[in-house]
Amino acid sequence: MKIEDENESGEYIRICILEDPFEAQIIAGILTDENLPHMIRSYHDTAYDGLFQSQKGWGEIRAQREYKEQILDIVENYRSQ
Repeated sequence: MKIEDENESGEYIRICILEDPFEAQIIAGILTDENLPHMIRSYHDTAYDGLFQSQKGWGEIRAQREYKEQILDIVENYRSQ
């Protein structure tokens, strides 16, 4: 039971949608500098030649729930500049 609880808290969830590869690269750099664990996932699929990127956005930031607010603040600050 305790092991399940530890796995659930460490699970990466979708934090927000990224608009383009430039935004993804810049925000990933900021998150790395801030030592915030994260993963950038592109929606590009070679089989469909990026079809889903035009519908869903370029990709997403995934991270543990405990970092969600910090990451959203960083994304919001970047987008407001």
